[in-house]
Amino acid sequence: MDKKLSLITISLLTALGTATADESAVDDRVAVERIQITGSSIKRTDIEGALPLATISAEDIANSGVTSVSELIQKIPAMQGYQVGAQSVGGGDSSGNNGKQTVSLRDLGGSYTLVLLNGRRMASADSGGTVDISSIPLAAIKRVDVLMDGASALYGSDAIAGVVNFIMKDDFQGLTVSARADKPQETGGESSEFSITGGFGNLNSDGFNVLMTYSHSENENLRSLDREFGKTGIVPFNYNGEDLFLLRASSNAIPANLYLTFDQEIDGSTSKAYNPYAEINGECAQYNYASGSTCIYDYTENLEISPESESDNLYLQGSVYLNDNTELYASGSYSTYSITTRIAANTLNNYKFELDSPFVTNLVQPLLTDAQYDALADVKIRWRTRPAGSRSNEYDTDTFNFTTGLRGDYGDVSYDFALTQANSTRDRNMVSGYLITDQLSALLDSGAIDVFARPEQLSESMNEALRAITYSGNWDTLKTKTSAIEGSASAPAFELPAGLVYVGGGFDYRENEFISVTSQANKDSILTGSPDAEYDLSRETYGVYLEAVAPIIDGLEVTTAVRYDNIGAVNDGKRAANAQQVNDDASDTTYKISLSYRPNDDLLLRGSIGTGFKSASMIDIAGPKVDAGVTSQNYDCPLAASHPLAQYCFPQLSQYAIATSGNDELQPETSKQRSAGFVYAPSNEFSVSVDWWQINLTNQVKKVTQQQIFADPVTYNSLYGTLLNELSGELEIQVLQAPVNIGKSNNQGIDWVVSLGHDFSMVYLRSTLRGAYILESETLRVGTIDIYDTSLGKFGTDSKVTFPHIIQWTNNFSHGDFAHSINLNYRSGYEDQTYSANASQIRYQSDIDQRFEQAIERNVSSYLTVDYLTQWDVNDSASVGFGIKNLLDRQPPLSLRSSGGGYQVGYDPRYVDQLGRTYYLKGTYSF
Repeated sequence: MDKKLSLITISLLTALGTATADESAVDDRVAVERIQITGSSIKRTDIEGALPLATISAEDIANSGVTSVSELIQKIPAMQGYQVGAQSVGGGDSSGNNGKQTVSLRDLGGSYTLVLLNGRRMASADSGGTVDISSIPLAAIKRVDVLMDGASALYGSDAIAGVVNFIMKDDFQGLTVSARADKPQETGGESSEFSITGGFGNLNSDGFNVLMTYSHSENENLRSLDREFGKTGIVPFNYNGEDLFLLRASSNAIPANLYLTFDQEIDGSTSKAYNPYAEINGECAQYNYASGSTCIYDYTENLEISPESESDNLYLQGSVYLNDNTELYASGSYSTYSITTRIAANTLNNYKFELDSPFVTNLVQPLLTDAQYDALADVKIRWRTRPAGSRSNEYDTDTFNFTTGLRGDYGDVSYDFALTQANSTRDRNMVSGYLITDQLSALLDSGAIDVFARPEQLSESMNEALRAITYSGNWDTLKTKTSAIEGSASAPAFELPAGLVYVGGGFDYRENEFISVTSQANKDSILTGSPDAEYDLSRETYGVYLEAVAPIIDGLEVTTAVRYDNIGAVNDGKRAANAQQVNDDASDTTYKISLSYRPNDDLLLRGSIGTGFKSASMIDIAGPKVDAGVTSQNYDCPLAASHPLAQYCFPQLSQYAIATSGNDELQPETSKQRSAGFVYAPSNEFSVSVDWWQINLTNQVKKVTQQQIFADPVTYNSLYGTLLNELSGELEIQVLQAPVNIGKSNNQGIDWVVSLGHDFSMVYLRSTLRGAYILESETLRVGTIDIYDTSLGKFGTDSKVTFPHIIQWTNNFSHGDFAHSINLNYRSGYEDQTYSANASQIRYQSDIDQRFEQAIERNVSSYLTVDYLTQWDVNDSASVGFGIKNLLDRQPPLSLRSSGGGYQVGYDPRYVDQLGRTYYLKGTYSF
């Protein structure tokens, strides 16, 4: 490939694909040798340009000890706000996680970071641009390029925070087999993986190459009871010398709580709430705790804090030279990923019985006095159907990506044109624990199930009766489809005194679909709640861009880019013919200007300014209102007694129903970005780089969080409504989480890297210290004009944390046939979730019924893990490795969070290692 490509910016090189970027890097290696970072696990690209680009090589991946692409991403300090598999524990329905694992730069979220495979967009995991990276085979990766600056002027929507480009292996000959097994020191969480890679044909000498990679991995589940830090929802802690509990338990107890209403005063009251089992036996049953006269259930006994999963990935790639200047290429990947989550048994919340039902006469009447029974007006229970098993959901995802195209040279013009087809299908299958409503009601009303007995006291016939009415099968399916055609070209334009000016340009056109298909059981609403709505959303987008790079004076290079995007209207094929178009087209023009200046061979100065553009996702615009489970934490009724909906609140601390919907009035988001930095590399053995960045968003799309809604019912009064509880026949409070344009979001920070290498005679050391420092991260509060919320250094109202400091220190020692890696990963501490005085969730250990009279303001400690790996190259064909992840066995620090990140209690699974010290053994053999 002609050297002219080396003068086009790194971001354009990434867009052009693997071969272009590789060859231009080779052409320029000698020219920029002095600034090449040697000996680090995450290094600067061979060409340090105007934009900060970090590259992770296959060797770096091997030295890191990670087992998946998701784990690799989590090691990068600039990454914050991504989703991990543990978030699907209880969070699938309400959060939309459903086992997704995503990428997020700058804590802006997955939809703001563009993910590419060989420079092409991948199948989306939702109706926007978020990609589930669990479909990418780690074994097939050649390198990962992380562009840590906005790139909307080249890539269009979704690239506001940056770009992550997974470059897959190519031009490989031979056969390589590898395997690995991981075993935590404590029980649970074992994993294994296997991969095979084969290729034949030399692209340079034979004119063609074909490559195939297959990988398989399995991860065992980890139960809450298997770890001390997560085994209970009644979390003990000490605050200012007081022994307290964080109460994350449920009033849906096992055995059941009984709630009676009388038509006259009995013993001075017209109602009675109590737990019959506790009253008879003097204490609540196992995993239950006394709360007044009722019991509360510690649901973590059935919780799996890390889900089991299994994946298979197949990647095929082929290239052939049609002539000296033209290459035909194609690549395809197919992956299957299955994750199974298990949470506590199904709830019966305020289930109401007819007074003449066999349940009342056979099970309730023996518990009452004659006076109580004669005055009985209402009978309700709160119970969990534990004999029917935990609620288990299996999310099965099939992903397909195919790209074919031509690239080469025509005279002075270098070009690349490609067609892409990408599809994703995600099935949600209910495995166990979900009971068919009508049959459950009939069974309970008959009195055949003694809900006031412990599960082990129930007869086998009772257990079998409950299991027999459990629904098992598909509940719904989400499908995404993307078809794209794109092209780019570059050529020298004219010459300035300092050198040639090069221009480049390109276009892309995409058709996107997002389809929801519900099962017949879902349509028939055989479980509690209304059936999920079906939709068939689609829209078309296109964009064109131009770019120029010009050497102004010796050492000073300026790059400019401008792009026009048109985002088509969203259409819903499930709506009436005259109402299928939900909104209107949106368009914008974005630009970027960047420069790099080398005053000498040791120093590079760089900076950029630009704008970005992002349309809301199709589901945010056109999503129908759907029930979305319950809140992730228990709440007291937030409504004043005079509020018209207050009558539908629960009398106790409870989880409330939530719903989600779209908003067809959403406006596109826009951004302004700036960056400035330097790279100092006086030798091949030492370099320092510091880059400041700023991203300010306008019209950012966000959903009001559960915590915000319940903390401020006045501002968010319009989000309160009601939902009919089919089991009790009564209305209950339901809150709506709908997306809105919040207005503004301001973000800035500093990325820094220090790298060195040194030959100690018998040992060569490669060491890199890399960090991300967030200076600002704030968002305008919905419904206000001048109040900003932040999660920087604290658990915020958005139920997440933005860490001020994330640091990674990688150290690689090599001598002879041996190599050793010691890697440190650090997150700064933060302010924990706060609680007001007399908060319902904070109780005294000495008296769990008594609330703590003071406010709780505490800190979560910083978190540091150390990973170790030793590798031995046995011969030219074989290598083996032994490693220990979390060498110091650092346990997750205590957190009192009550929302965000799944149902785990006492810590935050998004930011820690749940497995503890883990040993692994791996081996590779090449034929």
